[in-house]
Amino acid sequence: KPQLLFPVMATPNGTLVRPEYFLLVGIPGLGPNVHFWLAFPLCLMYALASLGNLAIILIIRVERCLHEPMYLFLAMLSTIDLVLSSSTMPKMASLFLMGIQEIEFNVCLAQMFLIHALSAMESAVLLAMAFDRFVAICHPLHHASVLTGPTVAKIGLAALTRGFVFFFPLPFILKRLSYCRTHTVTHSFCLHQDIMKLSCTDTTVNVVYGLFIILSIMGVDSLFIGFSYILILRTVLALSSWGAALKAFNTCISHLCAVLVFYVPLIGLSVVHRLGGPTSLLHVVLANVYLLLPPVVNPIVYGAKTKEIRSRVFHMFLQDGR
Repeated sequence: KPQLLFPVMATPNGTLVRPEYFLLVGIPGLGPNVHFWLAFPLCLMYALASLGNLAIILIIRVERCLHEPMYLFLAMLSTIDLVLSSSTMPKMASLFLMGIQEIEFNVCLAQMFLIHALSAMESAVLLAMAFDRFVAICHPLHHASVLTGPTVAKIGLAALTRGFVFFFPLPFILKRLSYCRTHTVTHSFCLHQDIMKLSCTDTTVNVVYGLFIILSIMGVDSLFIGFSYILILRTVLALSSWGAALKAFNTCISHLCAVLVFYVPLIGLSVVHRLGGPTSLLHVVLANVYLLLPPVVNPIVYGAKTKEIRSRVFHMFLQDGR
């Protein structure tokens, strides 16, 4: 295939070459007609994610009985999912519907930062929710004193700070690279691994820092979540009756679903990227599932499993139907 040449801009010292924009591919191997029809389910997913997460945030805010750690963490999760879907899905829709492939260099870096930082924040909130379930099941008498309102707020602030601090350097270490004249990003959005691969210069710093982040944030969080569930299972299995055990573990089902929907595609994507080689359809599918599925699935799972949220939604529909 002939290489596509794009405008580039040189930095004042003349040593670095940066593209003015990147080209987003969408899903490799699919023509514009298929992309056009894929835009409609994508728009539906965005509508579901936006309405579902907004509904959960508003219901938790209005219902005073939901001002408990578990639901406050859920409100944080929904806020992150809302911002995450809004930073990716509208641009994907314009790519699929109208074929607008261009994304400015700095806009691409900003989108990449948001995607990675928000994912780290979501991972931290899922860990906090696992800790909440651990305290509620293993140490129920201490739950109210351990997870107070100020403590929940501090955990939320820590999740926000960690996501920002760890991923803030990424745009700058990408800006220090020179880029080849083919600027095709092989996803529907900007990811650190994809932008890094377009560089003509040494990317050792990017590789090492990227690996450090994924291990120290997602890796550590997933280990602690797994450890929490081992302790939860040990406590549940020690209960005198199966009924009590099932009732206790049932409170973890929604969180387990959220963890699986978030971590399984993330681990798959990380493994596939670390194996190297050209970006394949598997890379793209895993990346799309990782980013698009949690904002849509989380409100449905928590809405279906949480009686207060479910009854409030039914109440709203009944009022609208009158």
